[in-house]
Amino acid sequence: MAACPHTTSVRLNVPHSTAQIYKDECTVCFDSPDNEGGLDVCLSCFNGGCTDPDRYHAIQHYNKEGHPLVVNIKRIKIQKDVRDGEEPPQKITKIAIQAENDADNYEYFTEVKCYECGGVEVDKTAGQIPKVVDAIMTSLSASRQSEIKAWEEEIVSCDHIRNINQETEKVVSAENAHCANCELGENLWLCLVCGNLGCGRQQFGGTGGNGHGLAHFDATGHGVACKLGTITPEGTADIYCYHCNEERSDDQLGAHLARFGIKVETQQKSIKSLTELSLEQNQNFNFNMFTEDGKSFEPLFGPGYTGFKNLGNSCYMASVLQSVFDLPAFVSRYFPVDATHLQTCNQDPGKCLQCQLAKVADGLLSGRYSTPTVSDSGEVQGQDGIAPGMFKALVGRGHPEFSTMRQQDSFEFFQHLIKIITQSERTTGRDPTKTFEFSNEQRLQCNECKKVRYSRDSTTALSIAVPATKKATSNGEEDEYESVTFEQCLDATNRFASFPEVLVINMRRFAYQNWVPRKLAVPIIFSEGKFDLEKYRGHGQQADEECLPEGAPGAGAGAAAGPTFDEAALEQLQMTGFPLVRCQKALLATGNQGSEVAMDWLIQHMEDPDIDDPIVTSAPSGGASEANPEQISQLADMGFTDKQAKKALKETGGNMERAVEWLFSHMDTPMDDDEEAAPAVSGGQSQEIVGDVSKKGNYQLASFISHKGPSVHCGHYVSHIKKGNQWVLFNDNKVVDDPKAPVDNAYIYIFKRED
Repeated sequence: MAACPHTTSVRLNVPHSTAQIYKDECTVCFDSPDNEGGLDVCLSCFNGGCTDPDRYHAIQHYNKEGHPLVVNIKRIKIQKDVRDGEEPPQKITKIAIQAENDADNYEYFTEVKCYECGGVEVDKTAGQIPKVVDAIMTSLSASRQSEIKAWEEEIVSCDHIRNINQETEKVVSAENAHCANCELGENLWLCLVCGNLGCGRQQFGGTGGNGHGLAHFDATGHGVACKLGTITPEGTADIYCYHCNEERSDDQLGAHLARFGIKVETQQKSIKSLTELSLEQNQNFNFNMFTEDGKSFEPLFGPGYTGFKNLGNSCYMASVLQSVFDLPAFVSRYFPVDATHLQTCNQDPGKCLQCQLAKVADGLLSGRYSTPTVSDSGEVQGQDGIAPGMFKALVGRGHPEFSTMRQQDSFEFFQHLIKIITQSERTTGRDPTKTFEFSNEQRLQCNECKKVRYSRDSTTALSIAVPATKKATSNGEEDEYESVTFEQCLDATNRFASFPEVLVINMRRFAYQNWVPRKLAVPIIFSEGKFDLEKYRGHGQQADEECLPEGAPGAGAGAAAGPTFDEAALEQLQMTGFPLVRCQKALLATGNQGSEVAMDWLIQHMEDPDIDDPIVTSAPSGGASEANPEQISQLADMGFTDKQAKKALKETGGNMERAVEWLFSHMDTPMDDDEEAAPAVSGGQSQEIVGDVSKKGNYQLASFISHKGPSVHCGHYVSHIKKGNQWVLFNDNKVVDDPKAPVDNAYIYIFKRED
C-alpha cells in the first residue's frame, strides 16, 4: 500500500442523506460493481466511473475534474438456500417501496485508490476517508432514491375538501343502496355535498360503472365524493375530488359523513380501495409472452439485441427507446459515445440529457450487456438487460406523470421525449428529432359561400382514430370488431404537405363510453412490403377554388363575425361528455371536418392549459391582437426574445405548447420589426413547409409498439423491430425472434422513408 499525501490534503465532505451517490453503475455506461474491475466512486463528488481498460470512465472523470481519490466497490451476489419454514416477503400494502438493504444480498469489497499517485491503493483509514466511505456504502444510491421517490404516491387533501359547503342533513342508508341514475349497486360514490349516490367509472380489475358520479359533478358542480365500502373505523376512505381530478384525503371525514347519518366508528371496510386495485393489477400482470403452442421463444443476443430491465411500470418507456434507437438519425447522433462531449460537459453526467441518451445508445447497441444468463443447471435463461433508472429519473424530472412509477401511455412518452430532446439539441445543429418532422395540410371550406382556406402545421407524428364497427354477432363477453385496412385509417387524416424521413403513426383504438376511454380490439389489415402514401399528398389551393378572405365568417376563431360550427358534429362530441367549449375548439381547429377528426384533436389537446378558456375572437382585420404578457414572459424565460414569443403565439392562436413547438421548428425564421402588423397567413397558406417536398411518400414498416391489456389504464407495452427479414420482439429484458409478429394490433407504427 503506497503512501499518499492526498489522503489528508484533499478536502473531503461526508455526503448528506440526500446526496446523489452514483454507486450502482457508471454515470456514462451501464458497468457496475458486478463487473470484474468494480466501480470507482469519487470521494469528492460521488460520481460513479467504470474501470474497464477499454473505457475507464473513472479516469476520464479524474482527468476532467481533478478529483484524485476514489473508493473502488466490488460485489458478489450471496447464494441463499431456501429452507422450509422461512417467512414469505412482506406484502405490499400501499403505493410505496421499502428501502432494501443490499448487504443482505451481496458481499462487498472496497479499497481506496489515488489517481494522482497513479491509481495505486492507499490507506483508507487516513483523515476523513473512513467517514466518507462509510457514508457512501450505507447511503441510498442516486438510482434508489429516485426509485423510491417515484413509487411514493402521497395522497393529500385540497381546498375543495377543506372548504366544502355541505347542504341540508339527510340520512343515506348503505343497505340495498344503488346509483341514483341506474340500478348498479357497486362502485358507489357518495357526494359529500348533497348525499347523492352515483356509480363510478369502470376501472381496471373488472369493477363496473357507468360514470354517473362524474355526471353528477358535471351537472351540479359538487366535486367531492367518498367511495362506499372503503370507509374504516379510523376515519379513512377513498376520497375523490373531481375539481382536481385526483384521489384525495379528508381529515374531517368523520364529521362530513355524520351529516348523512354515517358513523365512521361503526364502519368496516368491505371492498378494495383504488390503491389496492392498482397494486394488485401491477403485481399480478403476466409479463411473460409465449408462442401460440405454449413454447418459449428462442432468446437472441449481441449488438442491437439488448433488453431493458423492468423498473416497475417502465415498459412504456422501454418500448419507445427500443424503436427510437433503431433509427439511423439517433444511432449516428448518440453512438458511439461522443468522447469530446464527455470531456467538455459541464454538468453532472447523471443530469445531462446528451450523456444519458449516449449511455442508453451504448447500452442497447454495443452488445456489451446482451449476454446470456445461465442457471445452476447450465440452462440459458435469457439476459438481465440494462436498467434505465438514471435516464428515467432525468427525463421524468418535474413531470407530473413520467416522474412517477405509474403506468403511462407510450405515445405520450414519445411526444415528451421528442420535446425535451428538441429543447436540448436546439443549439447543436445535430437534432435527431428532425427525422420525424413534416408538414400537414388542412383545408377549411365555408358551408355557405364554399370558399376555402388552406393552412399548414408542422408536427412530428400522426394520431388517428381507428374506425370501429361492431360485428353483428360477437362470441363471448367482449365486443368483436370488423377489420379495417391501413388505408381506411389514413383516409380520415389531413393531407401531407411533406413526408418525413420517419413517419410515426399512433392508432387510437379506443372510444369514450360514459366518459371513460375503452380499448377497442379493431384489427388493422396490413400488406407486407412498401407503403405508397403519395395519394395522401396535399396540393394546396386549386385553380377552381376561391380563397376565403381574412376575417370572413366561417374562417375560424379569428373571424370578425364569430366562428360557426357543424351542429351535428358538435352534438355528437358533447354526447361523449366533453364540455361545450372543448368541443367547439376542436371543431374550429379541424375546420369542421366532422366529429371523428375533432375527437382526434381533443384527445391530443386534453392537457392544453387553455383548453377550457373561453373562445376569444381576434381583433378586426387591420388590427393586431395583443399577445398574453404572461405567456410572453414564460417563453422569454426559455431563452426566446419577446419578438419571437409574440410571433409564435400569433401563429398558434395563443396556444403555449404549440408556440414552443413552433419556435423550435422555426429557429431560423427572421422576425421583422413590422412582424406584429403582418398577417400570419398569406393567400390562405403558411409560407413555410417543414421537410423536403421533393421526397416521395414511399415507406417500409420498421417497427411497431403494441399494448397488451384489458384497458388503456393498465397493461404492458412491447416493441417489435424489423431486423433484416425477421421481426424481433423486445419485451423488457426478453429479446426473441417472433415469426408471428402481431402487426395488425399495434398501437404505434414507425415507418422509414425509402429515398
